[in-house]
Amino acid sequence: MTSDTTPADGTPDTTGTPFQTGPSARDEARQFALPLVVRLERDAPPARTDALETAARAVLVLLTDPRSTGDGEWAGLVRDWQDGRIRKVVRRARGAEWRKASALPGVTVTGKSAEVRVFPPVPLDGWPKELAKLQVSGTDLDNPEPVAPAGPDVPVLWLNPGLDMSAGKAMAQTGHAAQLAWWALPDEERAAWLGAGFPLAVRTAAPADWERLVGSGLPLVQDAGFTEVAPGSCTVVADHPALPH
Repeated sequence: MTSDTTPADGTPDTTGTPFQTGPSARDEARQFALPLVVRLERDAPPARTDALETAARAVLVLLTDPRSTGDGEWAGLVRDWQDGRIRKVVRRARGAEWRKASALPGVTVTGKSAEVRVFPPVPLDGWPKELAKLQVSGTDLDNPEPVAPAGPDVPVLWLNPGLDMSAGKAMAQTGHAAQLAWWALPDEERAAWLGAGFPLAVRTAAPADWERLVGSGLPLVQDAGFTEVAPGSCTVVADHPALPH
């Protein structure tokens, strides 16, 4: 599933306000997407919540990888991608497809039952063939057991209870939310989150709480509406304990 968010001027919005979905100057330049591939074996699919949490952590791992920063080999691609719409595309793979995808440069992040591999950004018109042929649709997952409440000090990515998103779409959205939280944190809190291994939880907000979360000033994902949801839909709020509420 592809998801786009963008600030109006094409620069990262670290204020916690919703991203705008209008065109920017950067839209005229070559566009990039961040590929994520979830391992989806027929006999052992991951739990939905674990897949969402693992995808969000994978985005943070990619952003903080030494190859993505400074003069790292991925740094230019990451900068070009973040200058425009922060597109993320989630695809699925199993068996030989997963092994081929795993051989490409990237990082694999594991959860309790999920494996997600994230790759450096690629041009929309220049996907590696090993990734281009993977399926986008059909990433539907369930939670086989009830999901426990998140701990009091754990960052929570709150899903909009009024939207019905496939697992692939929701993985992209939680990845967006984790990225916005990362941008919004001061350096000291970033270092602490990184040092702890990016603990986080994904939960669906209670309907009565959603309006309060949207208006809280916390980082908010506002989708461009290219797939599954209407343009401008608010999909996830990133509630990190270190951010002002």
